[in-house]
Amino acid sequence: MIFKGKTVVITGGSDGVGAATARQFAAAGANLMLIARGKKKLEAIAAELRDKTRVEILAMDVSDSEACVNVFKKAEFEFGRIDILVNNAGFHERGPFESVSAEDHSKMVDVNVRAPIMLSRIVLPYLHEAGGGAIINVGSLAGRSPLPQQATYSATKAALRTFSFAMFEELRGTNIKIAVVSPGPLDTTFIMSNLDVVADLTMSQPITTADEVAQAVLDLCSNNQREIAMPAISNAMTAVNAWMPWVGRVLRPLLERKGARVKRKLRAQARVESD
Repeated sequence: MIFKGKTVVITGGSDGVGAATARQFAAAGANLMLIARGKKKLEAIAAELRDKTRVEILAMDVSDSEACVNVFKKAEFEFGRIDILVNNAGFHERGPFESVSAEDHSKMVDVNVRAPIMLSRIVLPYLHEAGGGAIINVGSLAGRSPLPQQATYSATKAALRTFSFAMFEELRGTNIKIAVVSPGPLDTTFIMSNLDVVADLTMSQPITTADEVAQAVLDLCSNNQREIAMPAISNAMTAVNAWMPWVGRVLRPLLERKGARVKRKLRAQARVESD
């Protein structure tokens, strides 16, 4: 897909994968509507990118149904069309199931599943009007292989992945593409600022950069794939664990020790950088 002149709506667009995706679309000449809860970060990324392309922002909660309707009205008013939706906003409260509040379990479902489904439903008429387009959902390898102490998060990402696959088939033969990118642990504040509560098992896997995920988002807009899972070795491990859970249980102590070492190294690097 040629992105010049297209309009891209990105949720969670102020930081991490969302900001990296915005930068890559801006470099390709797309107009941007960026959504996040924090207005200051949105203003900062908008100021950075406005010398490359047109950027509009809206500070809102993606679980707010009325706000979701309004964001697409605003995007169409500002740019005249909508071509791509990137459902990137996510919420993850880590820890043993019973230690996480009922409200936070509910919020994970609202932000990670209900909001992308709702936003996809609202944007589809705009994509039809534009003659086609894409909806790219940012999932997780946790949705391919459920992780202990991440039960609800894993469930939401599995649901998002299944939704994406179902819609990929439903819209086959149209000019609208729905797909999902499923990364492992990311080098973003989503994980790196919360290392103490990130499971050692998670950190045993190679770390993916926000730019790598952003590139996968752009690639999925144009190719025939319904999913890009990364990195490849972690994707292979999730497949093995899904089909043969006993293998995962046998390997878990080894992987957890490796992850603990990775976390100690990252903490040491952070201390050096702060000195």
